[in-house]
Amino acid sequence: MRFSIIAACLALAGGNLAFAPPIAAQFATTASTAAFELAPLPYSTDALEPVIDAQTMAIHHGKHHQAYVDNLNRAINSDAALADLSIEQLLARVETLPNSIRNNAGGHWNHTLFWQIMASPGSGGQPSQDLAHAIDAQFGSLEEFKAAFKSAGLAQFGSGWAWLIVKPDGTLAITTTANQDNPLMAGAKQPGTPILGNDVWEHAYYLRYQNRRGDYLDAWWQVVNWAEVSRRFAVAREQVG
Repeated sequence: MRFSIIAACLALAGGNLAFAPPIAAQFATTASTAAFELAPLPYSTDALEPVIDAQTMAIHHGKHHQAYVDNLNRAINSDAALADLSIEQLLARVETLPNSIRNNAGGHWNHTLFWQIMASPGSGGQPSQDLAHAIDAQFGSLEEFKAAFKSAGLAQFGSGWAWLIVKPDGTLAITTTANQDNPLMAGAKQPGTPILGNDVWEHAYYLRYQNRRGDYLDAWWQVVNWAEVSRRFAVAREQVG
């Protein structure tokens, strides 16, 4: 059922929702229409200034993300067999579904995570001890991880995402996906559970950074909500045992 993702997301948020509204609202559905809904941002549109400007946030959330939700609902409502599937279930079977569902379900899931793992500059804390140890073990240090993540984001040709994921064996990995794909999707080149993701579509940064994607990737760390990323890491590790 669709509401399976709600329970998972609430667990990821833990008991402290200081950085976000109830995540259940992020993937809310209505029984009569089986429609996904766009929740408000967990902060004001200017909260990420000067890293991400208010105009970009308003357009990105209110126009781009809203379009993914609207288009996903249209695609699902045209096929009764999909009416009761959660986002997770849709992503798990995208290889057998129309591209309209792949693109828009991915867009909704990806952006929902994106808003949740950001916070006002300087308020996001640091990685938890467990996450810091895992980063050090896999990448050498937090700074080396950031450098590798930036390299991945720069290497993603055209539109897409850069991710930090927990792999099925419990270790961390950096990966990228094109368009609105993500590592939860069937057929992903590196499957895993995303705990951090950066949108490298130009609409995410162009008003402020123009073609300087590297500058955007560097500045973005100032608004990463490490408390939320750490919670997601803990839950993902529990799920893989």
